[in-house]
Amino acid sequence: MDINQFQPGQIVSLEHDAKRLYAEVIQVVVSRQLCWVRPLMLVAFIEEPPIITDLRDASDLLWSINLFQPALDTEVITLLSQIFAKEPKHELDCDAKQQLNQFLHFFWQAHKEKPENKD
Repeated sequence: MDINQFQPGQIVSLEHDAKRLYAEVIQVVVSRQLCWVRPLMLVAFIEEPPIITDLRDASDLLWSINLFQPALDTEVITLLSQIFAKEPKHELDCDAKQQLNQFLHFFWQAHKEKPENKD
């Protein structure tokens, strides 16, 4: 899929080590190669079943569109059903906020050191 074809409402992901951040696309800013997304969940695939952190009340992100991958429906349906079965807390707890910040920090560190792949 062409990264410029992301659509509002589409689920995309960022992956680092055994964790993946899933987010909903709000808007694509093609002229600046940015993607405005709303985090949904952080999933740690370090054990079975995966550990899911609900991030529906986290702040939106504006990140380089080139870093996102489209999420497959088959990949996220089961995970999304687990967080949507619960009511949002209307306030992100400190642990979830810390996990998101840590994931973003490590992701950014890993990707700023690599030359961008422009295949």
